Amino acid sequence: MITVYSPEHRLRDARTELHRGELVKPFECPERAQYVIDRVRSEHLGQVIAPHTFGRAPLLRVHGAGYVEFLASAWVEWLATGARCEAIPDCWPARRMTQRVPVAIAGKLGYYAMACETSISAGTWEAACISADVALTGAQQLSSGARGAFALCRPPGHHAGHDLYGGYCFLNNAAIAAQYLRDRGAVRVAILDVDYHHGNGTQDIFYDRGDVLVASLHGDPATTFPYFSGYADETGSGTGAGFNMNLPLPGGTGFGKWTEALQAALGQISSFGADALVVSLGVDTFVGDPISAFTLGSPDFGTYGALIGQLGLPTLFVMEGGYAVAEIGLNVVNVLCGFEGQT
Repeated sequence: MITVYSPEHRLRDARTELHRGELVKPFECPERAQYVIDRVRSEHLGQVIAPHTFGRAPLLRVHGAGYVEFLASAWVEWLATGARCEAIPDCWPARRMTQRVPVAIAGKLGYYAMACETSISAGTWEAACISADVALTGAQQLSSGARGAFALCRPPGHHAGHDLYGGYCFLNNAAIAAQYLRDRGAVRVAILDVDYHHGNGTQDIFYDRGDVLVASLHGDPATTFPYFSGYADETGSGTGAGFNMNLPLPGGTGFGKWTEALQAALGQISSFGADALVVSLGVDTFVGDPISAFTLGSPDFGTYGALIGQLGLPTLFVMEGGYAVAEIGLNVVNVLCGFEGQT
């Protein structure tokens, strides 16, 4: 399996995250990708290639032009105010307030942010673009006939919606890749999100479309970030009605119950008749993850990788969450080896 990777992910090295009322070093850190790529190489998973550059056009297929321009200019605008810290919003357009984009960067941050735990720092935009290029290069491998590819994206993407960021995410890599596959001839594409947290951004982008099925198993939003997305009754709208599947699970869920939900999602994907599959690969379902609450063990990741492989679809794995840094490489590569039949 080819892995697409760029060391330029390190351009995103934020120092600030608001966690339980404190400013801490972000859980989403450069070391995550380093542990994964080290494991990919030590296990001889396959060739590691650099991403191609695709420009803004593929981003604009799923994200609003105003939002993309905001991301591109936010850090420069923030520094121009005299700010000496990373950019964090402090005001949002809440219920019954006007939904109008402000001129001031402080207002723009609130307009486009879904949460305030994710700061914008030097290099954020550049790293986000490279991360999207990593996903697009992986999708290009599938379009060229590959059975599987791994896009080692960082920063992650599944919380980024059509015009919002948060949850460590700025551009929705999985959505961008899925749209790329559609634009290159795939009639139907499925996205399977196995991250512990609901991919609200992916749901947002495809919610009213019937050509991209989104299936997600995740922590119950009644008790789990992002709280306001991911309930079972969110099934799509308009032509997308019935093409969004959420399988929320309670904290403490182990591999048995989690696998039942996975099998339900895989069944839906099989019935959908997808030409290609994009997997939002978050391994924060691991029992040792510091900000999650499922209890999968490292061998379980290989088992479910094999189950995904049994679909027989061209599959792109796109890196999302996973914050037990010491085990992240092991868990990710276990999924990929399972898919390849190497468990």
